[in-house]
Amino acid sequence: MSHAPSPPPTTLVVPCYNEASRLDLPAFAQALAEQSALALLFVDDGSADATRALLDAFADAHPGRVGVYAMSRNGGKAAAVRAGLLRALSAAADGECSIVGYWDADLATPLPVAAEMAALLHDRPACVAVLGSRVRLLGRCIDRRPVRHYLGRVFATVASAALRMPVYDTQCGAKLFRAGPALARALEAPFTSRWAFDVELLARLREATGWCDADESFVELPLLAWHDVAGSKMRAGAALRAGLDLLRIAATVRGPDRRSVSPLAGRPPVPTARP
Repeated sequence: MSHAPSPPPTTLVVPCYNEASRLDLPAFAQALAEQSALALLFVDDGSADATRALLDAFADAHPGRVGVYAMSRNGGKAAAVRAGLLRALSAAADGECSIVGYWDADLATPLPVAAEMAALLHDRPACVAVLGSRVRLLGRCIDRRPVRHYLGRVFATVASAALRMPVYDTQCGAKLFRAGPALARALEAPFTSRWAFDVELLARLREATGWCDADESFVELPLLAWHDVAGSKMRAGAALRAGLDLLRIAATVRGPDRRSVSPLAGRPPVPTARP
């Protein structure tokens, strides 16, 4: 009699900043009930509302499955995600989980997708990251405002060129990673970008894996459903800064030949010495 393999232990980092009015804690509780290998680590990024109290009560109701880490002050999503992933990696070193990742608190990406993403990582030993991807196709419900969609396509095109891999969507807030030395190395230094840190993390992972075949190391999972949630912290000014950060990150990415990779150039630039 055959048995289905046990799902891989997974810890999701959920960054939160003033989310009291839109935290869907029943949805998180349902995911915990349905996914026995799932743990949640909420990072309160210096919220000024009731977010911390709600999270503490939720953690008390789910001992051993839910943790809360409070940042001393608001440092932005990039800092909150990094802090949470580093703590999740510490748990992984103790054998408590084998997959870590982060998930937007607004649940624009439904939580059941996490199990599917974890299964992909488990089934592909060479894979280090699985990314949720918002692709509008027949039979899929991707509810995204047109302006954000088209700006996102421009952003993703530049990011794809910089990373030297055909990634469609770098900014979806649903990502899972294999816990291990490569991710630890990618998280060693704080992110330099507040809003384009997703691209910065992928670039660091590419370097940490020795620029292995991107088709083997990274997998995008087209989502069946995704919807814009009111209350996003991203504003026009932040979007502009994210674009400028992306160009700066692209200028510093170095490929396997140690050359800087520019998404705006038609050929590789002249080799430069490492700083």
